Amino acid sequence: MHFPKAAGGGEIDKDALDAQVKDRKIQEATEKARNEELANEMKQNDKMMCMLEERQKYSIRNINKAVSDFQKNFQKPETRREFDLSDPQGLKKDRPARLSDNDPRCTVSGLQKFMGEDLNYAQRMKFQKEQLREWSLQQQRDCKNALADEKFLDDLHDKNRIELDRKTMEQQQIEQETRRAVCAATKDFNRSQAAELAERKKLDKHQKMKDDMDEISSLLQGDLLSENPEQAISSFGTHRVITDRWKGMNQDQLMAIRSFQQQQVLEKLRLKEEERQRDAEWDRQSMQAARAQLILERHQERQNRERRQALDSINAQLSQEQKSKDMKLLSLVCQYMGPDKDRAKEQKEAYSS
Repeated sequence: MHFPKAAGGGEIDKDALDAQVKDRKIQEATEKARNEELANEMKQNDKMMCMLEERQKYSIRNINKAVSDFQKNFQKPETRREFDLSDPQGLKKDRPARLSDNDPRCTVSGLQKFMGEDLNYAQRMKFQKEQLREWSLQQQRDCKNALADEKFLDDLHDKNRIELDRKTMEQQQIEQETRRAVCAATKDFNRSQAAELAERKKLDKHQKMKDDMDEISSLLQGDLLSENPEQAISSFGTHRVITDRWKGMNQDQLMAIRSFQQQQVLEKLRLKEEERQRDAEWDRQSMQAARAQLILERHQERQNRERRQALDSINAQLSQEQKSKDMKLLSLVCQYMGPDKDRAKEQKEAYSS
């Protein structure tokens, strides 16, 4: 929209704006009236088109009805020249091709009678169906009996396996109890041996301490350490002395004493060596007992493995026997099934595979 300005001071011309607004409203009203007129005209045209279509449909329906009435009244099928060729009741009006099985018209060249197309076909088929039904019932009974026998054999096999598994479990329980008893006895024996060894060591230590105390007490209370001057006087005369009490010993006497002390040291070492050998012997016996226990456990494991292998072999043999029995039952079923023999053979081959 153009906004004109006044010539002098730059202000907006209100009259010109009002005139433009008025022209715009007049233009919008004119366009709205023209659109409404066009809409009314389109509605009128649509209504006229609908009326013309209805009239055309009515005319076509009347024409089709007139044509149908004319054909029904003046062009009947039986008035046609070739009606006898397309008469729907022609077969009912015509004579049958064969009146009986001994009809003289049923010659070989006439192809009116074939094997299995006799007039008592319905009765013969009924008899055959009854016979097939009896055969089917007999096959069903045989199949049920075979299934019952198979179920009985399976139940018997399951009972035998359960009994065998029960005996195996009982044997394993007995072996486990025996093993536990052996382990308990071994532990008790080891415990008693350890207690006996500890008691022996305790008694030896106590006896050693007692001997040492007695020796120390004897030495402390003896004349040698007390330095009694009369201890060296012999009972055979004053000119004789007791060598183990006499203070003035010579070198030989000192050497004798040192030799005796050396013997005591050697004796003590011998006792320690015997004790060490006794401990080593005890350790060796303990290791032998542990090794014997390990050998016993390995032997029992090997026996258990052999028993399991024997049990697996028995189970495989029983499975093979069961499979052979099933093959025999399937062979009997194949003999009784008759028309379904091929399908039974296929089942038998699938089962054997």
